[in-house]
Amino acid sequence: MSAVSEPRRRADAERSRAAILDAALALLPDQPGAGMSAIAAAAGVSRQTIYAHFPSRDDLRVAVADRLAATTAAAMSDADLTAGSPTAALLRVLDISWRAFEANTPVMRNLGPVAPKDGYARHIPVTDHLLPLLRRGLDSGEFTCGTTPEWLATAIVTVGAAAKQEVKSGRMTRPEAEAALRESVLRLAGAPAPGT
Repeated sequence: MSAVSEPRRRADAERSRAAILDAALALLPDQPGAGMSAIAAAAGVSRQTIYAHFPSRDDLRVAVADRLAATTAAAMSDADLTAGSPTAALLRVLDISWRAFEANTPVMRNLGPVAPKDGYARHIPVTDHLLPLLRRGLDSGEFTCGTTPEWLATAIVTVGAAAKQEVKSGRMTRPEAEAALRESVLRLAGAPAPGT
């Protein structure tokens, strides 16, 4: 095998994998029962190719959930969480998270539950963005919760998941859950209310 063909094969494999995930994200909102064959066809790859990347539908579901989390983390990168006050930046994070939730709900609803053991790892890119912001808020004294940034990041992710679950269950409307999330996170951080 030549030195040129191996990088080309890797690049082709990455393109195929990305096309499969793109196809799954496009199909799942309207076709919850879309099987591996339908997703492969939409991606323009063979059944053999889709199974080479994702041996089971569960593997594909985990990869889709990971892609959605990575997209949210990328949006956080673009938000410049070093600008403005820590409280304003924290509210931007919540807005980004909520917009991602709203955009991803049709896919996640039809994706079904993803293995819980993967849940913590899936949030690492998000907490990696939160931690410097939380440290900044704690170091400046703007956040007065008196706990570690690591605990605070975990608590914020957990409260965010609870707010989203309330919407999914129908116990709260989206605006109610979003408002409750903002208030709860500001209280957790010991941050001043906006406008104070």
